[in-house]
Amino acid sequence: MAGFRSLARQVRDPRCDLALRRYSLRKCLERFAPYGHRATWDHLCERHDIEPEDRAPDPVRLTAALDELEEARAVWLAYEVQFAKRRKREKHDGLRRPRTFDDWHRRTWGGNGVARCDDPAVHPSEPLAEVLRRLIAGLESGPGKVCPVCAEKGIVWRPDLSQAPWSGPVCKGCGIVVPRPVLTSEAMERAKLVRQRELASVA
Repeated sequence: MAGFRSLARQVRDPRCDLALRRYSLRKCLERFAPYGHRATWDHLCERHDIEPEDRAPDPVRLTAALDELEEARAVWLAYEVQFAKRRKREKHDGLRRPRTFDDWHRRTWGGNGVARCDDPAVHPSEPLAEVLRRLIAGLESGPGKVCPVCAEKGIVWRPDLSQAPWSGPVCKGCGIVVPRPVLTSEAMERAKLVRQRELASVA
């Protein structure tokens, strides 16, 4: 099975036909897709003016989309290096039991679904790397009351997410499933209250 870097070389290889280069970019998303596969593809197509179903897109646009994806991957890999160093220090100091924060990190191993968007058509519009930098800053600064990506206060609890953890807080501004470790308990309760109000208005 080809790795991310091998697939990236195929995307850039002018000797490959465009259908293969496009396919290789899609395969890259199986290795690294911050919003989830479909939402990340939708994001890249929007930002780089690629028709999602075009089997022979402009190679310059394909390469630009790959550049954006690679920059974001570099940001996340650097974070994972620091995360591993922290866990090593904690284990050395006797803290063997992972924290809630670490539970979230395990579910996003490799960067897939780091800022998952449950609705593939609703996602942040900023470059992927910038979104990840904001998310990492939120993780490192401790729990807050707003979405770390877009600073939106409108966060709602969704009990019916399409993937694990199956329920959680979703930003009504940028669409990400907000990692629980970045929200205070008050913000979580407010998200659940928003959900209750939505249900009451429908009833």
